[in-house]
Amino acid sequence: MRSLKFVPFFLVMASLSVVGQEPSAPTQQKSVVYFYRYKQFVGSALAPSVYCDEAQLARMENGRYFAVSVDPGRHTFRSNDAQSGVQLDVKPGQEYYVRVEIAPGMMKGHGRLILTAAEQGRYEVQSNKLKPLDANKVVDSSRVSVEEANFSKPLPPAPQGSVSTNSAQKTAATSRPSQDEAGPVDEVTISDSPASTSSQMSLGDAARAARQKKTATDNPTAPPQ
Repeated sequence: MRSLKFVPFFLVMASLSVVGQEPSAPTQQKSVVYFYRYKQFVGSALAPSVYCDEAQLARMENGRYFAVSVDPGRHTFRSNDAQSGVQLDVKPGQEYYVRVEIAPGMMKGHGRLILTAAEQGRYEVQSNKLKPLDANKVVDSSRVSVEEANFSKPLPPAPQGSVSTNSAQKTAATSRPSQDEAGPVDEVTISDSPASTSSQMSLGDAARAARQKKTATDNPTAPPQ
């Protein structure tokens, strides 16, 4: 009886060891969203907040930028202007760039977000007039980075598919007219009759020859024309 009490204990331990050996699901590569703001005199004293999925990330200063690490999937970004926002379907390992602009208001300006192309965003973030955001303006330090951006690596390839070279060549080949469709071709008739093997003659010559043949048949004594 004592030995039977230990049987369930060993079974539980064996099941736990099997569960611990199961391979874990692969984690998707995170993406980076850069937020930046031009250095301008108008509204330089304002620092509008930037939100991701309604969670505050940081307060954007004049002439600064910061990076946010996000998981792949759909995310919504906005500032303190309710009329402006960006909804991104984030792909793994991609870079996105959002520019913060100050829209004039009655009492104070509001921040608006503008999604820019990656090539343009990289160029503008690397401008010598922009600097990383001050650390005291960061609210969510677990996702926001204020380190200097390093763009030594090329941009990751765009996730959108493009037309392959083979497909383009096939399309061009089907749209190009064939040799038979390139233009009209004179009809050539080949016959085994003696008339076709004789020298080329015009219609007038052929009619004259037919008349001579008929005249010779009707009046053998008449001189040839």
